[in-house]
Amino acid sequence: MSAPSVPSGPAAAPPAAPPAPAAVAWHADPYAEALRSGRGPLFLRRTDGWLLPLEVERWCARADAADLTVLRRCSGAVLDIGCGPGRMVAALARKGSPALGIDTSPAAVARTRRRGVDALCRSVFETLPGEGRWGSALLVDGNIGIGGDPAALLVRVGELLAPGGLLLAEAAHGDAPHADVEERVEVRLDDGNGGHGPAFPWARIGAAALRQRAESAGWSVTAQWTARGRSFLALSR
Repeated sequence: MSAPSVPSGPAAAPPAAPPAPAAVAWHADPYAEALRSGRGPLFLRRTDGWLLPLEVERWCARADAADLTVLRRCSGAVLDIGCGPGRMVAALARKGSPALGIDTSPAAVARTRRRGVDALCRSVFETLPGEGRWGSALLVDGNIGIGGDPAALLVRVGELLAPGGLLLAEAAHGDAPHADVEERVEVRLDDGNGGHGPAFPWARIGAAALRQRAESAGWSVTAQWTARGRSFLALSR
């Protein structure tokens, strides 16, 4: 395993510590077991019983055509926030791009490292290598919901990127055609067979709402597109 590919230059000041529940929840047994097996079922369950299926098989596969539309826009060293089993970091490595994955799940980090790429078991809200020097950051597969507060997460990512850096974020789809979603909820990881992890805060935010929040926080939307039924935005500072 090589040392993580970290951009050079002065580091940003360490941020304040974030809320921690998600760091516990994402290495609860249902998630770890799904990543070990490479398949679901796995869900996010809201307190009202609503279930969101998680695409474990897609996460554990190679980057697909929709992922590649994101990766083609990356420049400089790339930080994959919530890298899961590492398909995006692995795809960047194959094209020779310096990249580092971070995830709070030891199982996710272990699977990423087995691909022969760099990953750290760490929250985005903890001190990270290369603060203020990353060329691009990724928030895909629902990871704009990390911590349950997209506005706070956007601020944090802004601290990690270099001036002019790019955030590539995936937005959620609404529950009905043409609906845009924005919700901050408490969820649990659920294996559909009675196993579940502890509750933690999460958020879902659709493209229109994410665009509005990003622009209010001083980001510019440089691109917005859909691919294979998924919605993405490219944001710069």
